[in-house]
Amino acid sequence: MNDIIKYKEYYAIVHFSAEDEVFYGKILGINDLVTFEGQSVRELKKSFKDAIDDYLETCKELNKVPEKTYKGSFNVRVSPGLHREVALAALQKNVTLNDFVKNAISYAIKHTDIVKGSVAS
Repeated sequence: MNDIIKYKEYYAIVHFSAEDEVFYGKILGINDLVTFEGQSVRELKKSFKDAIDDYLETCKELNKVPEKTYKGSFNVRVSPGLHREVALAALQKNVTLNDFVKNAISYAIKHTDIVKGSVAS
């Protein structure tokens, strides 16, 4: 099992360990490592909410910004053939390679159900 859940605009990836018979997860999009677990879905959700609330309270006490900062740039590795095809497509559209990739990513996000999971508040 592998899923994403949400609480207070924070996301976490969730897994299940058949060997340990436990659900466990890690909060995404923060600079710190915050994990949680539960032996049932109900326990997992409660543990996730508690972990978020505790993390936010700790950040407040430390006067620390809880969210991870994203610079807006990252490297993407593709095959030379795909690189050539994208560069040619960008030229045909009369846009920069960077703008072509930004538009493609934006389109993919708008048309994907990747981050739809949520935990009721």
